[in-house]
Amino acid sequence: MTYFRKWSFFLTLCFAIATANAGSGAKAETAHIAVAANFAAAMKDIAEAFHKASGHDAILSFGSTGQLYAQITQGAPFDVFLAADGARPEQAAAKGYAVVGSRFTYATGRLALFAPSITNPGPGILKPASFDKFAIANPETAPYGRSAVETLRALGVYDALSARLVRGNNIAQTFQFVRTGSADAGFVALSQIRDSGNPPHWLVPENLHAVIAQDAVLLRDGKANEAALAFLIFLRGPDAGAIKARYGYGSGD
Repeated sequence: MTYFRKWSFFLTLCFAIATANAGSGAKAETAHIAVAANFAAAMKDIAEAFHKASGHDAILSFGSTGQLYAQITQGAPFDVFLAADGARPEQAAAKGYAVVGSRFTYATGRLALFAPSITNPGPGILKPASFDKFAIANPETAPYGRSAVETLRALGVYDALSARLVRGNNIAQTFQFVRTGSADAGFVALSQIRDSGNPPHWLVPENLHAVIAQDAVLLRDGKANEAALAFLIFLRGPDAGAIKARYGYGSGD
């Protein structure tokens, strides 16, 4: 999306909200937000800050990007989609499920290697002798899973480890596998590490996988929803940006 289209949409949102406020007395509304699992902790804080700032409520539904997109195509009543990639929001707009021109990158994510039993985890532990099970998110539905596979391939260890991989349905389940000991180690989102007291981990260099650009899009059901429009503006503002940074995300566009 070009700079002009992004900011044209932003200004359109501002005008729509101002018009709605003038005609409705700015009463509180509710927006239903579909949120990629990796962004859960940050999103809960953002939703709370959004409510305090606007009076509107954000009702959150978490899942893998692929699962949420499937629900959207099947008529789930979401107003906004916060994905863990750019592909699904782009598809949603192309197929008429989302508002064309509303897509923007709301955050950039980071991948981390988490191995609770190892004091100083690093790429050197990525060998079969180090563990019985290694967790990644399902690369077919979860962008963090695709980044995990890209990282393993870049390090030249994917073939050696493939028999030991266990796949979570999303990055939240993947983190639970490692945290509870169902897997010895795994690739998780840095935000999950930050939300858990910042235990020892290895921050995967960004040159080992494609940039994890996480896009937001206004869905068809949210076009006339004042809370959804207000939320998208808040998501791009400084208060939400500070929360994203606290969890290890880049602020996006």
